[in-house]
Amino acid sequence: MELFTTPGEVFSAALVFMFGIAVSTWISSYFNVSRKRAILIYIWHTIFCLVYAGYVLVNGGDSLVYYNFLLIEDIEFSVGTTAVKLITVFFKSALGLSFLGTFLIFNIFGFIGLMAFDATLRKATHNKTRNTKLLATLIIFLPSVSFWSSAIGKDSISFMAAGLALWAASNSKRSSGAMVMAIVLMLLVRPHIAALMLLAMAASLIIGRHVPLAQRLVLGGMALVAAAIVIPFALHYAGVGDDVDAGDLITYIEQRQQYNMQGGGGIDIAAMSLPSKLFTYILRPLPFEAHNLFSLAASLDNMVLLLLFILSARNIFKKRVIYLDENRVFLWIYSLLTWFILASTTANLGISVRQKWMFAPMIIFLLISVIDGKHKQTSRSAQQLRN
Repeated sequence: MELFTTPGEVFSAALVFMFGIAVSTWISSYFNVSRKRAILIYIWHTIFCLVYAGYVLVNGGDSLVYYNFLLIEDIEFSVGTTAVKLITVFFKSALGLSFLGTFLIFNIFGFIGLMAFDATLRKATHNKTRNTKLLATLIIFLPSVSFWSSAIGKDSISFMAAGLALWAASNSKRSSGAMVMAIVLMLLVRPHIAALMLLAMAASLIIGRHVPLAQRLVLGGMALVAAAIVIPFALHYAGVGDDVDAGDLITYIEQRQQYNMQGGGGIDIAAMSLPSKLFTYILRPLPFEAHNLFSLAASLDNMVLLLLFILSARNIFKKRVIYLDENRVFLWIYSLLTWFILASTTANLGISVRQKWMFAPMIIFLLISVIDGKHKQTSRSAQQLRN
């Protein structure tokens, strides 16, 4: 396997890259980000796409499995791995893209999620101090964010879904389409996480105060119906089964705690307390636990996230929490549910450093929005102080 084999494949990969530039200029206005910043983020993201592609060619990985998949005429469509394989086959066979060209397509998916994430953090830090704005920018340019969301596979699509969901929740007046797209994209690659999105959406519509009561009942009911349809399907996809009770779920979690423990990133979470599991999932590996270059890079990123946790906790304990106009109910329910479930079932740090970006953008937004509680208030936030 090579990145490309003919001059035509080089040309097509270049066209995909230029298409990404065009996408970045278009969505910059949609997300209210300058074109210069959008192109900078795209180029940064693409650098890690090239690094990832080269790494996979040398060391192997799921991206090769997806790209080398051969389409069989009678194959049945299904979500998850099969969906990603079929998407990859389309770009490989129908459009004739090389391994590099297909990588660059998925790179655009992840970039869109990163742009949505950046736009939301810029909104959250609009009236905050320069240091807080720099921290938000530093988070956007963390290597792990761009690396794991730039490759052929589920992670680029799920990160795009997470970014769009975050942006939609923080721009509820004009973003229903983005939220629907986020749920559909997540359903395509990770239906169990899409089910959590629907549950969080239903809860936020029913108990939230940002929607009139009549609309809450109608929209919340619709979301509950959608969740009732998706959840059994998601449980079956996850391997739990169709007809389960609480005991079955506990057994499933205990079994999952023993999976993927082999290799350098394997850890024993069965004996950990819940706080330890939560800390491990989102903030490990730490620098002294790094066993290679990639885990070292991930550990340095985790130190930045740890700093964010500390700064936000300090402000929360001082009761300087500021209300901002976004659907916090959805963000809290979705991020905490996803965090709890994944932390309770993932026994490998190599997996957690990738999959945490399905909810980490929400956690980061919620934490960074409470830093610098004495910043300038809008008329609404001033009325909702200490909410």
